[in-house]
Amino acid sequence: MKGNGKKILIVLTIAVLVTLFFAFDLQRYLTLAELKARQEAFLQFYAANKTLTLGLYFVFYVIVIALSLPGAAVMTLAGGALFSFLPAVIVVSFASTIGSTLAFLVSRFLLRDWVQARFRERLKTVNAGIERDGHFYLFTLRLVPIFPLFMINLVMGLTPMRTLTFYWVSQLGMLPGTAVYVNAGAQLGQIESLGGILSPELIFSFALLGIFPLLARKGVDIMQKRRSLKDFPKPESFDYNVVVLGAGSAGLVSAYIAAAVKAKVVLIEKDKMGGDCLNTGCVPSKALIRSAKMLAYARRAKEFGLQKSMADFDFAEVMARVHRVVKKVESHDSVERYTALGVECIKGEARITSPYTVQVGERILTTRNIIVATGAEPFVPPIPGLDQVDFLTSDNLWQLRELPRRLVVMGGGPIGCEMTQAFARFGAQVTQVEMAPQLMGREDPEVAAFVRERFEAEGVRVLTEHAAKEVQVKDQEKILVCEHQGQKVEVPFDAILVAVGRRARTTGFGLEELGVRLSQRGTIEVDPFLRTNFSNIFCAGDVAGPYQFTHTAAHQAWYAAVNALFGDFRKFRADYRVIPWCTFTDPEVARVGLNEAEAREQNMDHEVTRFELADLDRAIAEGEEHGWIKVITPPGQDKILGVTIVGTHAGDLLAEYILAMKYGLGLNKILGTIHPYPTLAEANKMAAGEWKKAHVPEKLLAWVEKYHAWRRGQKG
Repeated sequence: MKGNGKKILIVLTIAVLVTLFFAFDLQRYLTLAELKARQEAFLQFYAANKTLTLGLYFVFYVIVIALSLPGAAVMTLAGGALFSFLPAVIVVSFASTIGSTLAFLVSRFLLRDWVQARFRERLKTVNAGIERDGHFYLFTLRLVPIFPLFMINLVMGLTPMRTLTFYWVSQLGMLPGTAVYVNAGAQLGQIESLGGILSPELIFSFALLGIFPLLARKGVDIMQKRRSLKDFPKPESFDYNVVVLGAGSAGLVSAYIAAAVKAKVVLIEKDKMGGDCLNTGCVPSKALIRSAKMLAYARRAKEFGLQKSMADFDFAEVMARVHRVVKKVESHDSVERYTALGVECIKGEARITSPYTVQVGERILTTRNIIVATGAEPFVPPIPGLDQVDFLTSDNLWQLRELPRRLVVMGGGPIGCEMTQAFARFGAQVTQVEMAPQLMGREDPEVAAFVRERFEAEGVRVLTEHAAKEVQVKDQEKILVCEHQGQKVEVPFDAILVAVGRRARTTGFGLEELGVRLSQRGTIEVDPFLRTNFSNIFCAGDVAGPYQFTHTAAHQAWYAAVNALFGDFRKFRADYRVIPWCTFTDPEVARVGLNEAEAREQNMDHEVTRFELADLDRAIAEGEEHGWIKVITPPGQDKILGVTIVGTHAGDLLAEYILAMKYGLGLNKILGTIHPYPTLAEANKMAAGEWKKAHVPEKLLAWVEKYHAWRRGQKG
């Protein structure tokens, strides 16, 4: 019989057996009530036919597990009640393992080849992880029953795990749980009266049944920790509770939290305190954007009833102001401030030499935990000829003192869009090049189209679906060569800003030599508690991903610090349910949760509520009546799944929705909250009102209308 014929036969056999199980109502025998009702008869049969009873029990148990039928837990309790403890443990252990292995083999035979072929690329990492640590991963799943038994059997059958490995790991992993359940069954079987329910033995058995998963989980944590650190000698004492690498947002917050709970912490930074956000990112870019916006307002003077407005500027003076702003904010992240908070600050290059030691210069620091918060750096694509020109990135952009006449901005993400508009407003001829079909790839197409329209109205040349291929220098003329729909497009420039993304800083400080794993994205691979494959090395911020925002770096830092310092007692999973972001173009684009495009891609039933800022009194008074609020909700419900805001101060307006989503507040709560008039924040209440209008109870209102007519003494 050919392969497909065998598969069909197996599927039909399984279907027949499962159908017979339910058709003859066999599941009724697998209940505690039925067990207790027939206990005496079973015991008598067992006393007369011990071997036969154990054999039948064994076969039936194997069938139940192999076919993934309900009742395994009750059968285990029944084994303890019917047989003595040791025979029941032996029979259940082998029967459950053999049944699981049969289910594993059936899943493998029927589905593995198809699944592996269909999802080969996506499963590469999973397969590599199974080959490397599959036995330990399976052991933890068996020991800590997070997922149903049948699900583990079937899913593992789709992986490259060897059958023998699956068998022996399952046997060992399920043995402790089997013993606990059998013991509980044995105690149940001894109850002869209501008084037996309160026997210490039964109470202890069920207490053990309840706390076993917790004990098992703690045991797994201890095993994982010892396993990851077994090759490194542990110091008898430690200089620090935690060493933090990197003084950006994640590093600063981690160190602050550690100091706040009186841990001894050292913060190591090789460059400037404050990291990229303060020195080359958020702060200088927003200062530059503000100056550019003032110029834009000056050009709109007539809109505000002003006959004439002059705004002469010197670009060098503008950049000097940017640096003054950075200097002013600098004190918030200074060595002096953090030293006063209880953080020891060291300037120098750190190198992790073991999970317990970090070297800085000649010093060797011993520590219980390490938090890596080394951030990210601009990604520079390998474009031929790019290295032949003095290209700009978000790192060195701030050294400019002369405005480029012609600027090319490579990239249509947040940094690219913000700098495109800012430099255009200063008077540069800006060409923005993006290889994707739209700017702001994360946002709805209408958002990208709106921003593009604004850019083009301000003189920007936007080239989407243009792939940068080469940089040439011809007769001292710099040219970016792009490809668009198979055609070559040449874009001359005086300066070029590369803003196509950022990559995590993971090299140069010992991670490679230590064997810390990286993810496919190039970030450090972390678990939900932000631990690396070394249980005492944690990560936070851009170096960990998946989001590269200052606010998420600070958010992760709390989890990294708390888990590092108190993880032996309780660990917290990093919560990414509500992650907001904002692109500070004019108008701003802010978002949290799902947008409309994503809801459609996920085939999610949803409703869209929209409020136009053109209808908001304060926006009209401000001359900023452009943009909208779009809220995604489930059909007929006011639960907020996501919000996109396009408009002035969109990032500030978004905060109310972030709070609502975090704590499960719906649009009705926002509608019922007083908002001061006239403010931009009223837009949130107006959007909630739009949702309410779309969900008025028409039938109830018809009756209310009749009631009012009756009150007026009118009929009908």
